Amino acid sequence: MFLSVVSFAALVCTVAARPSLNYLANLENPFTAENDSEEVRSAAIKRLLEVFGMEGPPAIYGHKQPPQYMLDLYNTVADVDGVTKDPYLLEGNTVRSFFDRMHSDQVEFRFDLSTVARTEKILTAELHLFKLRPHATQTFNRHHFSQVSVYQLLDTTKTNTTQEKKLLSSRLIPVHSTGWEVFTITQAVRSWMVDEDSNLGLQVVVRTLGGNQMDMRLIRFASGRNHHLSKQPMLVLFTDDGRRSTSLESTDPNHTTTTGSLLHAPLSGPPSRSARSLDSSEEERTSMSCQRLPLYVDFEEIGWSGWIVSPRGYNAYHCKGSCPFPLGQNMRPTNHATVQSIINALKLIKGIETPCCVPDKLFSINLLYFDDDENVVLKQYNDMVAGSCGCH
Repeated sequence: MFLSVVSFAALVCTVAARPSLNYLANLENPFTAENDSEEVRSAAIKRLLEVFGMEGPPAIYGHKQPPQYMLDLYNTVADVDGVTKDPYLLEGNTVRSFFDRMHSDQVEFRFDLSTVARTEKILTAELHLFKLRPHATQTFNRHHFSQVSVYQLLDTTKTNTTQEKKLLSSRLIPVHSTGWEVFTITQAVRSWMVDEDSNLGLQVVVRTLGGNQMDMRLIRFASGRNHHLSKQPMLVLFTDDGRRSTSLESTDPNHTTTTGSLLHAPLSGPPSRSARSLDSSEEERTSMSCQRLPLYVDFEEIGWSGWIVSPRGYNAYHCKGSCPFPLGQNMRPTNHATVQSIINALKLIKGIETPCCVPDKLFSINLLYFDDDENVVLKQYNDMVAGSCGCH
C-alpha cells in the first residue's frame, strides 16, 4: 500500500510539470473554461465526498445541538484542527449517536439504526440514560440502592418461546444519585443488524434489592418527551467500517508526541524578493528544496459548514520542492530515491527524473457531523494530513 501511494505521488509530480490540454484550450474559449470550471468543481466535490465515505452531503433542515457526550468525545480524541491525538484512543473508527424515537413516558426506548451500513462491524453499543433526582425524599432511609436492568424486547412469534424479553445488563445504582448511567447492550444491536424487524426496542426495569417493583418517584430517567435534548435517552455505537490506512502513520502505541511536534513545526515562508531575482536553478537549490507547506481545507468554502460540527476546516499540508543531487538526510530520502538521484546526476540512463517530494508520514483527522437522520457521527479518516515530507 505504501508503494502505491509513493507511485501515485511520483506520477502527480511528473504530470504537474506539464500544462494540461484543457488548460490550453480554455485560453482560447473563455465560455468553455467557465463550463469546465463548474464540471471540475462538481467532480471534485463528488470525489471529496467519496474520500469521506459519502454519496452526497447530508440534508440538514434545522440547526440542532450535538449531544454533549459526542462533543466531549471529539475533544478527547482530536486536537483543535481535528487531527487525531492518539490513534489508539478510539475503539474502531466510527462513533454514532441516536436519540430515542418512541418519546415515551414509560421506561421503553427504541432507536432507528437504518443509517448504519450492514458492512460496519459493531464493536460496542451503549444505552445512555440520564437519572433524575428523586421526587420522594422521605424513603431514603429504607432504600439506598436499586437494581436497574435493561432488557431487549423479543418477538415471541419468531423465537418459538414465551419469553418476551432478554436481559442485557443489570447493576445497582444509588437511589439519591443523579447524572448519566451507561449500560452495555452490544448483543441486542448486533441481532438488530442481522434482522432489523427484530428491533422492538428496550425496556428498563427498576426493582428494590428484595426484588419488588421500585417506587417510580424514587428512580426516574429522563424521557424524550418531557425533558431537554441534553438529557434525552441515547444509544451510542462504536463501529469499524473496514477502511484501512496506507500505513504511513506510526503504528507504535507509545508514539504519542510525534503528531504535535510535526504539525506545529515552523513552516518555510514564500520566497523573498531577492530570491526571486535568482535564476530558477539557483532558487531551487536555495529556497525550494523539498519541504512541507500549508494547505488549508475550509469546509465553509466547500459548502459543508451546515452539517459538519467540527472542525470548521483543517490543514492538510502539502509537499513541494526539488530533490537535487546529492540528497541530504534532511530530505528524508529512501534508498531507492538516493539511487535514482545518482543515476539522474550521472546521466547513466536517459529519461530518469529526479526523485519527487512527497509525504512520508500521514496522520488521520476526525469529523463530527450530522447524518441524513440528524444523528451525530464521529468518524476518523486515515491519511488526511501530511505530517512530514521526503524525497522518494
